[in-house]
Amino acid sequence: MIYTVTFNPSLDYIVDVSEFKTGVVNRTTGEKIFPGGKGINVSMVLKNLGSQSTALGFTAGFTGNEIERLLEEKGVDTDFISVSDGVSRINVKLRSDEETEINGQGPRISEDNINELYSKLDKLDENDVLVLAGSIPDVMPSSMYMDIMKYLSGKNIKIVVDATKNLLTNVLPYGPFLIKPNNHELGEIFGVEIKDKDDVIKYAKKLQKQGARNVLVSMAGDGAVLVTEDAQEFKAEAPKGELKNSVGAGDSMVAGFVYGYLKTDDYKQAFMYGVCTGSASAFSEELATKAEVDALLDRSKEIF
Repeated sequence: MIYTVTFNPSLDYIVDVSEFKTGVVNRTTGEKIFPGGKGINVSMVLKNLGSQSTALGFTAGFTGNEIERLLEEKGVDTDFISVSDGVSRINVKLRSDEETEINGQGPRISEDNINELYSKLDKLDENDVLVLAGSIPDVMPSSMYMDIMKYLSGKNIKIVVDATKNLLTNVLPYGPFLIKPNNHELGEIFGVEIKDKDDVIKYAKKLQKQGARNVLVSMAGDGAVLVTEDAQEFKAEAPKGELKNSVGAGDSMVAGFVYGYLKTDDYKQAFMYGVCTGSASAFSEELATKAEVDALLDRSKEIF
């Protein structure tokens, strides 16, 4: 079974405005509402690919109810913890001549709420997959990812971590199955400029020495790199297509990798699914569908 964790889910309200101006009333020309959050994105893409998962995390208030309703409408299983203090956040993305984002704060998560999450994590069994993705709200301990991995150590659970800086490096001693920094984040960790895929491989191996089993590095238009626990190295150019929406592309890459690995037990196939799923989402207004991923796989075999 696959589980995803999103500590601070959101309702993502995306509005299009022609020639947005401050200080006056602006009318939208288009608007969409999606359930948001990195772990939630992973669950939605997994569902699109035909793989069921359970979305864990915290929701609150009427916005939390709507997040759960939208996910259930999409066929995603949820097991969120209801928080009494506050409401789940609304994140606004305003698309005009420039893009502007306004992100809400989210509810106040208590120690009891966190303990309830640990109770749900107790249900995970050997060979389950747990995806920890995104930032940690200020109201929670900054060590939460590390604490969860420490709590689950010894249970042989495949834990995927998609986070930045200290959130990522702190979990390495606990042997995450997969980490997914991008090339800029990889450079920040080591205080260097990553210039090419050979640099990526060099520093990905350093993360392996610190404990990571597999390191998947996205490089936007320059492709991606995978360094595996059995010393394989894979490189890919970016699939060709028109960029329509970069939101969720990294989460889609994680979902594609997990789906591909569980389906084939092969790291190269997992890498191909990850790259093409991430790109399929980037080439779409919404998250990738299986048909879009399969089409991209068929026409992109030469990039691997």
